[in-house]
Amino acid sequence: MKKNTGLWIDHKEAVLVSIEGDQTVVQRVESGAESHIKPSGGWKAGGTVVAQSVYNERTADERRKHQYHAFYQKVIGLLGDSAGIALFGPGEAKIELAKEIEKVNDLRGKVEVVEICDRLTENQLIARVKKCFL
Repeated sequence: MKKNTGLWIDHKEAVLVSIEGDQTVVQRVESGAESHIKPSGGWKAGGTVVAQSVYNERTADERRKHQYHAFYQKVIGLLGDSAGIALFGPGEAKIELAKEIEKVNDLRGKVEVVEICDRLTENQLIARVKKCFL
């Protein structure tokens, strides 16, 4: 029997539902990434307030990008030997994850569904994943 996996993802967490035969396993993964809160500025010698603000924002964005990449790699590690993958979520995270999955030789071409949806309860997610693969 092949294992199919569906997951709901945003930049804060991912909820994976793996279905193999009549067995269903649910896993949650927290991203640990910083939120998009604008850092409080201050005066620093050697630059204007605007220049410092732009620099701080750029470094925070770069740091977040690396945190998201590490989060996606952790999620990809949990997909393992999935025969089919369905991605759900409200924002860009599902698309970013789909691009990362396509870079992995063993998982290339296994993403069957990428759908926009708001937060789902665990039971709603399980039902949606079963509907995709059954």
